[in-house]
Amino acid sequence: MSTAINRAELLERLLPVARAAGRAIMDIYATDFAVRGKSDASPVTEADEKAEAVILPELARLTPDIPVVSEEEASAGRIPAVAGRFWLVDPLDGTKEFINRNGEFTVNIALIDNHRPVLGVVLAPALERMFAGAEGVGAFVEEKGQRRAIHCREVPAEGLTVVASRSHGDAEALEKFLAGRKVASQTNAGSSLKLCLVAAGEADLYPRLGRTMEWDIAAGDSVLRAAGGIVKTLDGAPLAYGKQGFDNPHFYAGGLGA
Repeated sequence: MSTAINRAELLERLLPVARAAGRAIMDIYATDFAVRGKSDASPVTEADEKAEAVILPELARLTPDIPVVSEEEASAGRIPAVAGRFWLVDPLDGTKEFINRNGEFTVNIALIDNHRPVLGVVLAPALERMFAGAEGVGAFVEEKGQRRAIHCREVPAEGLTVVASRSHGDAEALEKFLAGRKVASQTNAGSSLKLCLVAAGEADLYPRLGRTMEWDIAAGDSVLRAAGGIVKTLDGAPLAYGKQGFDNPHFYAGGLGA
């Protein structure tokens, strides 16, 4: 697990796991599914639970010695002790996007090592786009049966393309954060796709000035870092993982020169 070769192999083995979870989600997506509220008032569906039930046994089989922190398990109070290396899983990120049927929801699986994301997969099953990346390996996207490498881009002369959250946003805080920056355009996207758009050079900056959990962004952060970008707290430090409670501070994700 310490070498690029081992990470590359593990990443490849993770892709069919994400695809299987994606199929479980899409099976529910095609039905008149029910929505329930969790203790924190956030929504949950059968798809969240079915996807998690696919992912967890596969991770246990692939890496039986590495603990897993997963959103629905954590919501039920089942959080293993973690130190050093652990998986972070959000079986269905963007549940609101799923409920609204706009396609912008993802399966997120990430490996954390020494407080940083070193490997991750983000699958948007309804959009048929899979992003993946690992430290020392690089990042890629698979779509329409084709795989291509992705990299963060240099900011164009005309200015930044900023991507913001579709379901969670504070327009005033975002305007304040962007003050003084040359912005060419601003777009919205759901779930961890925002991090992947920066990784793929389709956007330059993603500020998140609201609450998130580590499992929401770890996989996208893995892809972004493998593509040459970084997620930083507002004071400029790289975002760390394995924090008490797994809550994130406000952050921004950027490409080259972020």
